[in-house]
Amino acid sequence: MKKVNKLDKAKKLKLSSQKWLLRQMNDEYTKKAKNEGLRSRAAYKIIEIDEKFKIFKKNKIIVDLGSAPGGWSQYAVKKVGDNNVVAIDLLEMPELSGVNFLQMDFLKEDAHEIIINQLKQIPYNKYGKCDVVMSDMAANTSGDRRTDHLRIIGIVEDSLNLAVKILKKDGCFIAKIFQGGSSEDLVKNLKTCFKNVKYFKPNSSRKDSSETYLIANGFIS
Repeated sequence: MKKVNKLDKAKKLKLSSQKWLLRQMNDEYTKKAKNEGLRSRAAYKIIEIDEKFKIFKKNKIIVDLGSAPGGWSQYAVKKVGDNNVVAIDLLEMPELSGVNFLQMDFLKEDAHEIIINQLKQIPYNKYGKCDVVMSDMAANTSGDRRTDHLRIIGIVEDSLNLAVKILKKDGCFIAKIFQGGSSEDLVKNLKTCFKNVKYFKPNSSRKDSSETYLIANGFIS
């Protein structure tokens, strides 16, 4: 496919926005996702994670935090089966067959109870537990690298607080983080809850991005 070098109809956009649009239009994973009917290029990140760590299996129960537009849930439900995925986001997410979507803030006071009650609706899951909690969330960038790093650490910690309440024994936690800042305390905390904790950067993660993923396996309940 021919590379696009300029946006003739986007002159009113900021230069930074034009550059972002050009990058999207020329990105091989964006094109591939569109051709394969995937909701986002981010789907390839969870595909690579699964191929590496063998996360998803039939009848496993998944909680997808920050799920919109649904790329991760779309892949997960095909692997684990219909109605075994609970997706959660502040933003609206178009309906996805076999996925139960909650449009809510998972940090609000009664959120954990709502999520557990939703998990209890899954057959043979009366305790409201799951096998995987995964998050591709990231805070809006401020322009200050240290501030942005602290924000993403905060998101991972909040996600982990939920995970320790709802994961089954030997469950898995997946979360996006950014390299370049101190995450030693976070990793240390994870190691008290999980048997194995590793960093993994998918090939589909943009080369100029510092994002990577923490994969924590073997939840110690």
